Amino acid sequence: MKLALSKAALKGLSKMPPKARATMMTKLETVAASPFANHPFDVKALTGVPDTYRIRQGDWRAVYALVRVEDTMMVIIIDIRGEVYK
Repeated sequence: MKLALSKAALKGLSKMPPKARATMMTKLETVAASPFANHPFDVKALTGVPDTYRIRQGDWRAVYALVRVEDTMMVIIIDIRGEVYK
């Protein structure tokens, strides 16, 4: 799948420390390459929203949706744990 980042996700990435940013991007690229495989890091489906998941990187969260029609993994937002679900 193709990896796409929204404006909010890009803004969140810019706020992250460089090492955490690199790790988050590696995780996102790994999931985009094989979105339905079991991954060694914490990926969970969000309840109530189909094909929407979150990845955890320390205190940071990335919420993404799988757009199967376009074969795209759209990262919706990346932010601190307490802010991402608001």
